[in-house]
Amino acid sequence: MPKSLEKTRKKIAKKKGNISALHENSRDSQKLRRAANRDDKLEKVASLRKKHDRPLMERAAYFQEAIRANDGKPLEVDTIQSLVKTFVHQHNEEFSQLKKERRPGRPASTREDLLRIKIAADIKEYEDGFYLPELTDETNVVLLNRWEGSWSYLATLKWVRMNSNGEAREAKFPPKGQS
Repeated sequence: MPKSLEKTRKKIAKKKGNISALHENSRDSQKLRRAANRDDKLEKVASLRKKHDRPLMERAAYFQEAIRANDGKPLEVDTIQSLVKTFVHQHNEEFSQLKKERRPGRPASTREDLLRIKIAADIKEYEDGFYLPELTDETNVVLLNRWEGSWSYLATLKWVRMNSNGEAREAKFPPKGQS
């Protein structure tokens, strides 16, 4: 949470006393406006970053649940493949439901278009190399099991890209395109 506005307001209040008695274009009021704009900008950047990081957090949480269902033991490649297929096709049911509810001749809803794009992107990623934590390594599985939901902890995990043939290659975190 940005605090530059609070600090600036406090500093001006110590110097001037009553902040509401400032002139509209005085130096102190300009400082307050700049501090408020800076705080707004930092909040926008933080919310954009959270929105950008959410899919990887959801992906890690999904595989963490799979590890916990397996009693914290490493998974076989076939099991990982089935989990990835389930993850890739998780929106198919909602998409087909929206498609059925739509009247004939009507354009697709925004939600339906977004789901179609997401499903197509997930399928393409699965064919090229699906980005997931390394689930065959025991130490990585223990680390993933301990994960409490923070972004910074995900950097300690090993990540791989597993294609539809089951071949895995190492990847870096966070992903920057195809690693």
